Amino acid sequence: MHGRRTELTGEAAETVAQDPVRYSRGMEILLAAVQMLAFAREMSQVQRVSRATARQITGSDGAAVILREGDFSRYADEEAIAPLFKGARVPLEDCIAGWAMLNRQALLVPDIRDDSRIDPAFYEHTFVRSLAVAPVRAQEPIGAITVYWAAPGAPTDDDLRLLRRLADAVSLAIENIRVHTELEDRIRLRAEELEKAKAAIEELSMTDELTGLLNRRGFRRAAEEILAKGRGCQLAIIDVDGLKKVNDTFGHAVGDSLIADCASVLRDSVRHSDVVGRMGGDEFCVLVPAPLAPAEALRNSLKARLDYFNRLSPAQCQLSVSVGIVQAKAGSSQSLDDLLSQAGALMSIEKHSKMMSESRH
Repeated sequence: MHGRRTELTGEAAETVAQDPVRYSRGMEILLAAVQMLAFAREMSQVQRVSRATARQITGSDGAAVILREGDFSRYADEEAIAPLFKGARVPLEDCIAGWAMLNRQALLVPDIRDDSRIDPAFYEHTFVRSLAVAPVRAQEPIGAITVYWAAPGAPTDDDLRLLRRLADAVSLAIENIRVHTELEDRIRLRAEELEKAKAAIEELSMTDELTGLLNRRGFRRAAEEILAKGRGCQLAIIDVDGLKKVNDTFGHAVGDSLIADCASVLRDSVRHSDVVGRMGGDEFCVLVPAPLAPAEALRNSLKARLDYFNRLSPAQCQLSVSVGIVQAKAGSSQSLDDLLSQAGALMSIEKHSKMMSESRH
């Protein structure tokens, strides 16, 4: 190996500055850069400050920020009197920045033609004749900062000391970004978890536990949203017949099972866009938004499903319901309570008619 080269691996290598005035001016520039790096929240900011500061404190003709990506050096950013390697991805063993990272050493190269670690062909089409490199995070390098000169013999030990201090500041800035990013990710994940929990609680507050249908609150909210659109709808109230007799004869567990069966029949009787809810006890509601079929279509669908269910069920689990259906035309000013009241009255008439019929037999 020929020519002078300097390698600094620790603070013990620090000596008195060769040019105290220039070194002091470089430290002032470096201090300002450290303050900017402390507030950086993106790698692009760190790279921009690093390359500009590296040139200013060393008076070099170019500077590059290199990031380690596995076994490669990626030239992430640069500032120079002519284009160098920005965007290039080079094996660590093939470039001097890779050497500095692999060996955890900062170094000066007074003349690239006289240093055995450098293939002059690498710089053949550039202005580079001398350089200095400092790894970022010396114990476990994640990158490097390199400065270049167009003339041989330009870099000094002072330049390398300043560059190493800049690399230390960049290491801290990158660590700050990592910690800040992790904190933001945790906050975001926590916020998402809270939103999911809130949605789950809200869903539970609007869901009937026994049937899985909307409860009274949930049905009212969904139904009022549809009514507000003013496109017209049908509303049906369905009441399970004889539930008290089932509860008294077979117990509430059988009665609850009958309620759950009715909910299943209702779900199978309507469209996916229809709103089905349990209003409490043995009473259910269905709201059918436009486009509408005749009211009898809903009744016939429900009857067909009930008949099918009853054919497959034992005698004590036979389902019978009373139904009241009303329709609100498009643009109607009727409220949900108006429709519920009207449908409830029709349902009561049908239930009373069934009871009178049964009493005559």
